[in-house]
Amino acid sequence: MTPMLPTPASPLKIGTRGSPLALAQAHETRDRLAAAFDLPHQAFEIVVIKTTGDRVLDRPLKELGGKGLFTKEIEEAMLDGDIDIAVHSMKDMPVDQPPGLVLECYLPREDVRDAFVSASVARLSDLAEGAVVGTSSLRRRAQLLNFRPDLQVVEFRGNVQTRLKKLEDGVALATFLAMAGLNRLGMAEVAASAIEPEEMLPAVAQGAIGIERRGDDTRAAGLLEAIHDIPTGQRLAAERAFLAALDGSCETPIGGLAELDGGMLRLRGEILRPDGSERLADAATAPIEDGAEMGRALAEGLRARGGAGFFTA
Repeated sequence: MTPMLPTPASPLKIGTRGSPLALAQAHETRDRLAAAFDLPHQAFEIVVIKTTGDRVLDRPLKELGGKGLFTKEIEEAMLDGDIDIAVHSMKDMPVDQPPGLVLECYLPREDVRDAFVSASVARLSDLAEGAVVGTSSLRRRAQLLNFRPDLQVVEFRGNVQTRLKKLEDGVALATFLAMAGLNRLGMAEVAASAIEPEEMLPAVAQGAIGIERRGDDTRAAGLLEAIHDIPTGQRLAAERAFLAALDGSCETPIGGLAELDGGMLRLRGEILRPDGSERLADAATAPIEDGAEMGRALAEGLRARGGAGFFTA
């Protein structure tokens, strides 16, 4: 059944953070909905909401409370009825939604790789001994120090433009961004090179956009069903089950990537000590319908190998 469609007089309100990348993702969502139902852009209103994670840029995320810093205010606005749906970068999303909210719509996944960004160095492997690199990601920090213990890693928070300015100011020789974000901003040329997953396994759900709604909003459910990308959902079911079983947050260095091959799903996962001194990795393959269970089993195996205190030692 066709849902009641929004109109310019009664637009669907799309909540988002205000960074250029977040706005690009909100515009992509609006454009896909407009195309699916042959609606004008005026039938949608993009509502910018500033989150705690956007306001506090001088402290590591782990000190502020983790991934929910980029979603809390947006989700509160949705529960209050100020917005109808919310657009998120899935790698920033906690694995559990607040009561009353549902996250089950994903747009087609972009490039999952990390981007190596430097004005003078072409590849991660080309960095000189002791080079200073910047990142706010515990995953990237741990992966870097595991790969190259000689590197100096400094805190590098902010949106894409802020981090590029820090690089220009000489705070670090290199930094890392998501290729997906650069592609969505039309800035792929900023990357000196893309880092293959075999060298740096990406964050769980990297490159994917998720759209959240109220659980009782049947109109939004009908609209979002039309733009949901099933293969992305299948991949994220395995990856997010893997993350949930590890209690993943911004305080835990975890990488994970699921890939489809016909009716099968291959999942790679890794956990690292925050100082990069140890890395544990594994992989598994299962039918698509068993992806979530495979993710949980892979996580349990790695957790057993790491033992208590792996993420805090």
